[in-house]
Amino acid sequence: MKRAIWAANQLRSKPYRYGGGHRSFNDSGYDCSGTVSYALGAAGLVKFPMPSSRFKKFGARGHGKWITVYARNGHTFAVIAGLRLDTTTYNTRRREDSRAPRWQATARPPRGFEVRHPAGL
Repeated sequence: MKRAIWAANQLRSKPYRYGGGHRSFNDSGYDCSGTVSYALGAAGLVKFPMPSSRFKKFGARGHGKWITVYARNGHTFAVIAGLRLDTTTYNTRRREDSRAPRWQATARPPRGFEVRHPAGL
């Protein structure tokens, strides 16, 4: 858990890049699933980066106690210890330069997302 938070903090200065973080956990930029993969990989919960479509079947169904992954085709985000790790603000009024891997202050409705969690967490 602490390793996932530490890893997510390392991405704060990284830009959004479509496909970023898919070939390797270490990249110059990250998209949504690359961001979630990086955090979960640092915690030893995934062995390789995964696209959004693979996160739809990740772990077990439902909300986790510490980590919950929300996935649909085209987008993935995670809630880790109550904080949302996402590449979008989900504020539709602010689309300019709002894509980047970081902790987000606002909640995001889970409608349309598969809700998954790592077994035991």
